[in-house]
Amino acid sequence: QVTLAESGGGLVQAGDSLRLSCVARGRTLFAHSMGWFRQAPGKEREIVATITTDRRISPYYADSVKGRFAILRDNPENSVFLQMNSLQPEDTAVYYCAVAREPWSVLTLGNVGFCGQGTQVTVSS
Repeated sequence: QVTLAESGGGLVQAGDSLRLSCVARGRTLFAHSMGWFRQAPGKEREIVATITTDRRISPYYADSVKGRFAILRDNPENSVFLQMNSLQPEDTAVYYCAVAREPWSVLTLGNVGFCGQGTQVTVSS
């Protein structure tokens, strides 16, 4: 069993930055794609960013966050991070760390094997 613990959410103003962290415990996830998705009230879940271990594959970013967010991974620490810059009110959501169900597969909303409890990000205008 894998447990994911997120941290780093909070209340910020538009234009500010936040860094979300996620530590996975239970087993090594070197072969699994990791990433973040978010869910805002009244909206569908959205994959924000994903990253694999293969450095030949570029990270994926949703169009809404390209150029503002960066996903990073620390394999020895079984961790993934989301650096969020130039935050906007529309980024307000609960952010979840997620791990793909199958090794060497792309993380999508339909392929989430494990996810954390979520961390709230609120951006005021």
